[in-house]
Amino acid sequence: MPDYRLEEVWIERGLSPVAGVDEAGRGPLAGPVVAAAVILDIAVLDPRLLAQLNDSKKLSPSKRESLNQFLQGNACVGVGQASVEEIDRINILQATFLAMRRAVASLPCRPAALLIDGNRLPPEMGSPADTVVKGDSRSLSIAAASIVAKVTRDLEMDRLAEQFPGYGWERNRGYGTADHLAALKSKGATLAHRRSFRPVFESLSITH
Repeated sequence: MPDYRLEEVWIERGLSPVAGVDEAGRGPLAGPVVAAAVILDIAVLDPRLLAQLNDSKKLSPSKRESLNQFLQGNACVGVGQASVEEIDRINILQATFLAMRRAVASLPCRPAALLIDGNRLPPEMGSPADTVVKGDSRSLSIAAASIVAKVTRDLEMDRLAEQFPGYGWERNRGYGTADHLAALKSKGATLAHRRSFRPVFESLSITH
């Protein structure tokens, strides 16, 4: 389970507050990539609620949604995203970095340091930063960011599923599942598809 030890390393250096940063949606064939940055004040937050924070992938949808609502009202939260057009133009890695920068920039309180999930440090983050492999299972702040990013992106995919029905995005969230690939083959790509991703690129050559 995640804890606050990695944040305390920065705090002991005199750098506080510390924001955790994570993303959702690097792998799907459609939709934006979304990042979140979250600063927790564990001195005032209920320890019982903090104990429920975990990697968003390990939580049920209802638990993620309730924790997201809690975080939105009781933590410092910033969200950023990079569009499908940006993903296709600069590639998914750089688009993920862009979404992370936007998430940090949108925080209503300025962080003194950052903990970023993964093993690649985005450039120009504006604060000292460390990367943390599997950070959403190790850091409370990154776990919180993973929940906010996941819930935010899921809601966006629900919206896109209504706009572009038949691809199952309300279920598969844009990932290349069998039903999504079948719809892509039969219906073709939409404006919300990432044309730089091979299955989508290959579908563009299919005559419908």
